[in-house]
Parts: sequence; structure tokens; C-alpha cells
Amino acid sequence: MAEPVAAMCDQLIKAVNVMMDAESSQRYRLEALKFCEEFKEKCPFCVPCGLQLADKAQPPVVRHFGLQILEHVIKFRWNNMPAQEKVQLKNCAMGLLSNGTHPIMEEESHIKDVLSRIIVEMIKREWPQHWPDMLTELEALTSLGEAQTELVMLILLRVAEDVVTFQTLPTQRRKDIQQTLTQNMESIFSFLLTILQRNVDEYRRLKRVPNQELKAKAHCRVGVATLNTLAGYIDWVAVVHITHDNCRLLEMLCLLLGEPELQLEAAECLLIAVSRKGKLEDRKPLMLLFDDVAMHYILSAAQSADGAAVAAKVSGTQLGETPGVVERDYTFLKRLCQVLCALGTQLCSLVGSNVEVEVPANLHKYLEAFLAFTTHPSQFLRSSTQITWGTMFRHDILSKDPVIVKMTVRYLKATVNNLVKTGFPSKTDSPSCEYSRVDFDNNEDFNSFFNSFRAQQGEVVRSACKIIPLEAFQIAGEGLQFQISTAIDVGTTMSKTAEGLCSVLSPSAVQWDAMTFFTESVVGQLFKTMEKEKLPIEQGIELLQAVLNYNTRDPLILSCVLTNVSSLFPFVTHRPHYLPQVLFKLFGSITFEVVEESKAPRTRSVKNVRRHACSSIIKMCRDYPQFILPCFDMLYTHVKSLFANELLLTQMEKCALMEALVLISNQFKDDSKQQAFLQELMSPVSQRWQSEETTRMLWDPVQFLAHVGADQNSIDPIAEDMTGINRSRISFCVYTILGVVKRARWPADVDEAAAGGFVVGQTAAGAPIYRNPCSAQVLALLPNLLALIRTHNNLFLPENMARLSDTFTRAYEVMDVEKNLVLGLPQPVLDIYDSPVYKTTLERMQGFFCTLYDNCFHILGNAGPSLQQDFYTIEGLAEKIVNSALVNLDNVPRTTACGPCSISFPS
Repeated sequence: MAEPVAAMCDQLIKAVNVMMDAESSQRYRLEALKFCEEFKEKCPFCVPCGLQLADKAQPPVVRHFGLQILEHVIKFRWNNMPAQEKVQLKNCAMGLLSNGTHPIMEEESHIKDVLSRIIVEMIKREWPQHWPDMLTELEALTSLGEAQTELVMLILLRVAEDVVTFQTLPTQRRKDIQQTLTQNMESIFSFLLTILQRNVDEYRRLKRVPNQELKAKAHCRVGVATLNTLAGYIDWVAVVHITHDNCRLLEMLCLLLGEPELQLEAAECLLIAVSRKGKLEDRKPLMLLFDDVAMHYILSAAQSADGAAVAAKVSGTQLGETPGVVERDYTFLKRLCQVLCALGTQLCSLVGSNVEVEVPANLHKYLEAFLAFTTHPSQFLRSSTQITWGTMFRHDILSKDPVIVKMTVRYLKATVNNLVKTGFPSKTDSPSCEYSRVDFDNNEDFNSFFNSFRAQQGEVVRSACKIIPLEAFQIAGEGLQFQISTAIDVGTTMSKTAEGLCSVLSPSAVQWDAMTFFTESVVGQLFKTMEKEKLPIEQGIELLQAVLNYNTRDPLILSCVLTNVSSLFPFVTHRPHYLPQVLFKLFGSITFEVVEESKAPRTRSVKNVRRHACSSIIKMCRDYPQFILPCFDMLYTHVKSLFANELLLTQMEKCALMEALVLISNQFKDDSKQQAFLQELMSPVSQRWQSEETTRMLWDPVQFLAHVGADQNSIDPIAEDMTGINRSRISFCVYTILGVVKRARWPADVDEAAAGGFVVGQTAAGAPIYRNPCSAQVLALLPNLLALIRTHNNLFLPENMARLSDTFTRAYEVMDVEKNLVLGLPQPVLDIYDSPVYKTTLERMQGFFCTLYDNCFHILGNAGPSLQQDFYTIEGLAEKIVNSALVNLDNVPRTTACGPCSISFPS
């Protein structure tokens, strides 16, 4: 038999070499592969050949293939093998573990992996029924040397993975093995800890002895393997094994945090241990990690790793090069941060529960360590701490603890800095940039992360504000006053619009943005948390006065100023004489321009300022209409003066101001007076919308296409201006109708509504029937609105599609911006605010059709709840809607046809 085996082994070695030789042709490689696979499936000499090829005298690729043969036999032939052959194969495999490998530092990792797999495959089939002494045999192997000990660790880890983690066995076998593992877990853990302790001690001793570096590394390698094996068990074993012997395992892991070669694996184990769920009484011993010794080791390890993460790179950096981050040390920092987060979560779960856990005496040490991660240059580490901070600040008992209260002030001060958007991976203007290059692929990824991180911080700041509202407001006030008194620093990335203006990444822009977000979060919570009598009114008014007196022509800074005005506005309700100043500031910003009378389109930042001002006015009128009512005449007069110049405001800005006026008019609480006002306000729109020329155009698709310019091929500037004005006027009419329908309402109080003439009857159940003051005006405009919807649907008829010019064949398609939003594709983040917003004629046409169609259906959707019986009692309403909104739906694209879903019908 020896000769055929030897001959077959020679052929297999040749085949393996052909497969692994880079010079082999594809044909020869496939033939060799086929030969090897057929051998494994059919040859009766698999075991002797496998053993011969696995001999450590063979090259690694040959040995690996020999071990693969043995693994294949165990996997697919084991059940058909005689008992004697099974015992023989098992003994041979254990022999390979004993003396079939090279020393631990010389052996290839893939050889170790496949050899451990062979033993695990036998364990899955034989243990415990036919191999009761398996654990004893493995333990005996560890006395033979470091290489065997490492293999035993790999075997135990893979058993846990296959049985518990991945569950790759039949159900009954899995239950048998897991049950036996559980029964022996105390001895397994004791064995693992003994191996770990022994090898760590040897490593520490030998690394100080000259010429013993190789032996020291061998013991270190065993320590790493043992920690990896422990990590595979800690996740699922009973917590009692983790906390056994006064938490000996946790104590060892904390000590190993100071060993650079073992600290990462130790932190992984510690993280799994402190993240365990289960019964609270089982988790109580984990509080041992809050004692002075454990916390000292954790904090010391964090400080050492933080220094090593950058220092090692700096030492090897050439002059002119940028230092980087040592990834292993940085990963260790992340694990330590997660350990502290998990500890905080356990603390919040246990304190105040029925297991009677007291607040740790040295909680301040834990919080100091935790705050160190919150103030670390890495944005990722900062963000990792936020959920735990929020949990502690919301905790009924911990949030009242003096240590937490004191730390809350420091957290808020740190957050002011953390909210500053720095650390773009493409930049070098912050220590955060180095870490961002490790964590993020590009600026878009970082920007997306930071936006969610900022929102997360806002939630935690609001929770912290409930604990110390006055101190939080003081921090916000001091920060805002500092920004107001500091000269604007545009930095090296100036705006492209005009000299001396900030770009979105200028130092002043990001600092103003951060301080504004912080102030907004604090003030919003302040008025919800504090009693009216205890509010810091004088300090709030003083801060508002400083903001109102601050003047800037920088659009990015001005946008932040407007947000602060809006945030601080609730203070004005306690000092009404400041209201005109606020309105003056906002109205001045509605017509803001960087370059007066410029022919270029406005930049995005300028548009944002103007929209911001409009939104702030709408918000004030929505939230405080009764308070602003005395200034109504002044507002109305100012709005009419702005409307007198048709080019001063965009149609959207005009509609926003009209919405604000309608919101205040709801406080007239007089149906006749409000109707008269709405009639006057909507008079220009009504005249244009109901004119004979507009009616003909809205009812005829051909005239409509000509009117908006969609049938014109090469458009000269004059013709484009004219059709652009036509589109703008149509949009303005629709926006106005929508704004009035959404905002006009009767008084919420039934008595006030009845006294004001809004109640026109009662239902059979005695409930009042209200009349909306805008009903008459809106109902008069409804026929042409329905005609516009019908015309829009008919635009998709083949004959009308043919009328589109070559320039506008894609006019009805979804805009690229909308597609990117749906697909979740990030927008460019670094310079979008600086450049004028140039749109092609096609983009303008697409935007017009898209928003016009949507707004038409928004009007119909709001008409029911707003106009109520005046809408639903329109004669032939159902037929009119069917003949407009539901016309030609077969031709309307699906992306457009969802509009009719917004119509509200009475139940």
C-alpha cells in the first residue's frame, strides 16, 4: 500500500504546485483542480495521503492541502468509517497537534487554522458521547509548549463559534454539545484564566531579559489567542462565570489594559463583559469596575494610548510630512470608550432598581475619564459618548446627584466646542482631521455623520438644560456675546461671492453656527422647564438686544443672527416694546443682498437669509399671533410697500409674508372684518386668476404650453424672460391660494367663534358648523384650479407630448436633485453656499411643473379640512374632481400620479 500512496502523493504535490504557480496556464490549473477534487471524492487513500502531505517537512501549501484532505474525510465520510479507523484518525490528528507543527512564531497561520478545524469537526461528531476525555486531552496538550497551547485556544474558540454563535450543527448535536460545555464551564474558565495568567507572567518576565524577545513574543501570542477565546465565551456564558472569584477575570482584563501588545484584545473582552444583559442581580458585581483601582487602570490606559496614537507616527514623520494616527492604538481607544459607555449604561440600569445599588463613591473619577473622551479630538469618540450622557441626564436619581450636576456644566461647555464643524478628512486645519481620515472615506461621509452627531448633541443638551437651566442659559449667553464681540475671521477659504465674506468652512462661520445651534437648544428647553416667574427675562432681553444691534453683511453670519433672534423671541413676549425692533431686523433681512442690483443669480447663502427671515416671521405669527396683533397695521403697510416693486421679492417670499398676515388676521375674531381683509389681500391674485386670458390658457393644453414656453425651441433671452414671468405669475397665484387655505381659520373657542359670526349652524349632534372666512374667495378660484389640474394631466397625451420642443422633452421628468434625495446621494458640502445658483432653462421648467402640480393637490388636500361643508357641498364636486384630478391617469407617470392621494374626503 505504501507505494500507491507515495505515487499518489507525488501526483498530488505536482497538482498543488501547478494550481499555486502563477506561471501555470488556466487550462493546466483547472485540470489540476479537477484531479485534486476527484481524489478527495473517490480515492480510498485519502487518510494516508493526507497525513503524508501534512508532514511538517513539506512546504506550507502542500501541508495545507494535506490537512484539507483530512478535514474533507471527517466532514463527508466520518459516519461511514469503521470505529477503528475513526480512533486511528483521531489519534493521528492529536499527534499532529503534539508534534506536527513548527514553533509558534514560525508556523503559518493558515496551517494552524485548518489543523484546529480538523479537531473541531471531530469534536462536533464525537464529543461528549464517544470522546469523554476531550477536554482533559486538550489540557494535557498545553504542557507541550506555546504552539500547542495556541492551537488548543483556537479549537475551543471554534467550538464556541460553531455551536453557539453560528449554530452550524444539527439541532440535537448542538444542544448536546452546548449542554456539556455549560456543565464544564467552571473548569473551562478556570483553565483559560490559568493559561492567560501563566503566559502573561512569562511574557512580562522574559521581555525584560536580554536575548529572550522571541520567547517573550511566543507567550504574548498565546495570551492574545487566550483573550480571543475568552471573547468567544464571555458573550453567552452565565454571568456568574464572568464575576466568579470576586471578579478575577475583570481584574485581570483591567490589568492587561496597560500592556500595549495585549490591551486591544483585553478591551474587547472587557467590553463584551460589561455589555451583558440579563437579570439585574447578576449584573450587580460589574459595579466593581467603578472602584479606584479599576478606574485608574482604565484612565491610565486611555492616556497612554492617546499619546501613542499620534506620537508614534510623529516620531517617524519626515520634515514637511503630516503625522497620522496609529490605527491599533486608535482602535483601542474606541474600545475603551465603548467600555465606559457600557459601564454607564449598567450604572443607569442598576441605580434606583430593586437590587439596591448605591451611586459609586468615586463617580467623579468615572465622569472625568468619560469627559476626556467627550473632549477628544476624534469626532467619532465624541459622538460615541452622547447616548450615555443623555441616559445619565435623564435618570431620575443620577440626574440629581451633585457630582452629575457639577459635571453637567463641564459637559455643556465642552459641547459648545464639539458643535463646531471641524475635522473634514480633506483638511488639515484641526487635530480632528487626522482621526477623520481613519474614520471617513470622504468629506460627504463626514458631513453626513456630523449632521446626525449634531442632532444627537442637541437632544443631550436639552436633557442637560433640565438639570441646570440657568447655568445652561448663562453658558449660551456668554458664548453668543463672545461671538458678537469678536471680529469676523474668514480664514483661508474665503467666499467666492465678494471679498471679506465667509465661506461655509470659515472659522467665524462654523463658530457662529455652533453657538447658534447651542443657544437654540438651550432657550427652547428653558421656557419648557422653568416656571414663568423664575425665567431670566432681563438677561434674555439683554442678549436679544445685543443680537439685534449686531450688523453684518456676511450672509452666513446673518443667517445665524436671524436664528438667534427667532430663538430669543419668547423673551419679547415679556417686554412687548422690543417687538418693533425685532420686526425691523427681520424685514430688513427679507430684501438682503450682498451686491445691490447685481445681474447674477443670488447665491444659496443669500437665498437662505431671505427665506430664513420669512420663515421667522411666519413662525412668530403662528406661535404668538395675539401678541403681534397690535402691530398688524404696521406689518400690512410694510408688506404692501414691498409688494409695490414686483422685482424686489420672489414669489415664494411674497407668499410667505401673505401667510404671516393671514395668521395674524385669525386673531380678528370677526368674520366680516377678516373676510374683507382676505378679499383685499387676494384681490390681485383673484383678478389675474379669473381673467379671460388666464382662463383660456388654463383650460387649453396647447395655449398653456405656449404661455409657459415649453413649446419653444431655442429661446432668446427676451422670450425666456417673458415666459419666465408667465410661469412665475401662475406659481404665485397657486402659492397664494395654498397659503390662504392652509392658514385662514376660525377661532378655536366656540363662544368667540359664535360671537364673531363664524358659526353658521349646528349638526344633528349639536356640534357647531363653522365657516372659514376665506371660503368665498377660494371657492371662486376653484374652477380654474381644477381646470389647471385637468390640463396638466392632459399634457401627457401623445399629441401634447409631441408639442414639447427639443429643449424641453425632459420637462416632466423627475429633477436630478429629487433623484439624488430619493437615492440618498450626498450633496457637495464645501462650496455650495458660495456660488450663484445658475439653473438651466430645462431645470427651471422641470421645477415649475413639479411644484405647480404638487401645490394644486395640496390645495385640494387642505380644502376639505379648511373649508369643510363649503367645499363638500359644492354641486357636482365628485364629478368635477373625477374630470380633473383623475383624467388621463393611464398616461401620467407614476412619479406624478401620486398627487390625487392627498385629497381629503369626509368620513
